Amino acid sequence: MSRPRLCRKISFNPNITYFKPQGVPMRELKIVELTTEEMEAYRLRHINDLEQQTAAGKMRTSQSTYQRILDSAYKKIADALINGKAIKIIKE
Repeated sequence: MSRPRLCRKISFNPNITYFKPQGVPMRELKIVELTTEEMEAYRLRHINDLEQQTAAGKMRTSQSTYQRILDSAYKKIADALINGKAIKIIKE
């Protein structure tokens, strides 16, 4: 049996939940789903310029978990940008 998932602190609630390449109809695009948890990790690192230890503390998680969340966000954002996919921000 796996460990229950801990609640992480998310201080960011996006008003905009979709981003897409210009000039391509949504029906023709594949969608990459980014969680609010991944957005929060990305925001803390790149908008707030926090170091990993500080950002992990703000999210109430370990540094290794924070890094896994951030790596997941990086991969999804890169996939969307490189392959011309839409990004949908989902709440878990």
